[in-house]
Amino acid sequence: MKNLLFFSSNQNKIIEIKKIFKIRNKKIISLNDLPKIKIPKETGREFVDNAKIKSLYGFKKFNIPCFADDSGICISALNNKPGIHSKRFFEKFQNKKELFKYIIKKVYTSKNTSAYFTTIICFTVKLGQYLIFEGKILGDISKTPRGKNGFGYDPLFIPTGHNKTFAEMSTKEKNTVSHRSLAINKFINFLSN
Repeated sequence: MKNLLFFSSNQNKIIEIKKIFKIRNKKIISLNDLPKIKIPKETGREFVDNAKIKSLYGFKKFNIPCFADDSGICISALNNKPGIHSKRFFEKFQNKKELFKYIIKKVYTSKNTSAYFTTIICFTVKLGQYLIFEGKILGDISKTPRGKNGFGYDPLFIPTGHNKTFAEMSTKEKNTVSHRSLAINKFINFLSN
């Protein structure tokens, strides 16, 4: 497979994914490397639906094998929300500080700190032919935002078996345990076989 398109223009995701691929000596291109296109709306009800929408759209537009992910955090105290709406939920608040304050208050009022991050990757090889790869990591919400690395909800999420939030981990450390790296590594293993 000569070219492989990651259907995203989210620079944080692109950097994270390219680092994971680099370890495995795989090269990818992203939407930032191609002419601008209209991005399809994520109208799915589940992570897998949104990943499929993006992957199929990218394949149709550029006629090259395309993969897309949909990821999010599901917080027990919020009835597993924000889930597929993680990005939009984040954008409802004036800033990260207000969002984190809201989540921490809800979580610690309910006394249920459990949460999980999930990533679904859809890989479209040709029309009507796609594969799904999933990565999921369980954890808890921190009492306070901690760390400066990563992005999104990383300062709040402590993966099970660790004391650090994702944002306190180095990129290398996070990429050995994160939901995204789990899904990507399953995908890379498939490509290698």
